[in-house]
Amino acid sequence: MMNLFKKQTIQNRHFPYVRLTILAFLFASIVSCKQNQSSGSKTEAEEVKLVSAPAFNADSAYTFVDAQVKFGPRVPNTPAHVKGGDWMVKKLKEYGFEVIEQAFKPVTFDGKVLNARNIIGTYNPTATKRILLAAHWDSRPFADKDSVRKDQAIDAANDGASGVGVLLEVARTIHTNPQKLNIGVDIIFFDAEDWGEKDDMQPSQGKDYWCLGSQYWANNLHKPNYSAYFGILLDMVGAKGATFPKEGQSVQFAGSINNQIWNIAGRLGYGQYFIQQEGSGITDDHVYVNTVAKIPMIDILHQELNSNRTFGAYHHTHGDNMSIIDKNTLKAVGQTVVQVLYQENAEAL
Repeated sequence: MMNLFKKQTIQNRHFPYVRLTILAFLFASIVSCKQNQSSGSKTEAEEVKLVSAPAFNADSAYTFVDAQVKFGPRVPNTPAHVKGGDWMVKKLKEYGFEVIEQAFKPVTFDGKVLNARNIIGTYNPTATKRILLAAHWDSRPFADKDSVRKDQAIDAANDGASGVGVLLEVARTIHTNPQKLNIGVDIIFFDAEDWGEKDDMQPSQGKDYWCLGSQYWANNLHKPNYSAYFGILLDMVGAKGATFPKEGQSVQFAGSINNQIWNIAGRLGYGQYFIQQEGSGITDDHVYVNTVAKIPMIDILHQELNSNRTFGAYHHTHGDNMSIIDKNTLKAVGQTVVQVLYQENAEAL
């Protein structure tokens, strides 16, 4: 039986599934247009011809994950959060990205005002065709699903740091590769994603305290009229033996894009990770990118199929540490994202 926390089936969340379904129909024409722009005249059944793309370095990505964990839990209003954010800004600038820091002060379910910031990196800012990549960078402020130290923050090696680590390595890869991209790439590290209600609490009615950074960004775009062809969200993408079924809301809002990315992953040999099966619909940062910013975005998110739990046993516990991070999983996700960028680049030429 699933508990009431962020990464949960939409039916059990306070963001009603019916409401999302209605929004999906209203949004369908916009998504279809963007998907057609991205995929051209190809049909989903056609085999993807892979273009040349640089290798994603899993060792480097692992080092980026480890560096975040060594700062300590990146919980807003803590020194570790400030130092971790500053480090991410520095790394993006090192890799040729223009950086915007979007400060905001959300209020949590327990009445705390957070000093939060979304970190937005822009590569090739004048390019018309843009792909949006995102992950959240904050840590859960309590281990509410653990049996010990429940009120202490977690390392969040997988649930946060893994997505950031992969995207920093994507940034480094495209920056150092001699084959320069003609498309634009925007990387957003959303803050304050993981300060939702505790596991044993009933969700608030009429207010979502999860995904505060993406909610703020979607309502306050970092550039006026910003848009992208599509987006990819990474969440919990580093655990050993991870499986990524097609997340339900991704299928609903951006099904064609979802299929293309999973097919590319399969062609690369990562079919054991990217499962050709639909998983649960999850309230995650991509929901607000889809419904508010009107950008079709899919979510690469670990879900456990044929299990009595949706996520790993480490989820929202102190077990979410570097011991569960696997370079093979980082490689599968990172190489797939890099290949998607170079596929889109080839179509833009």
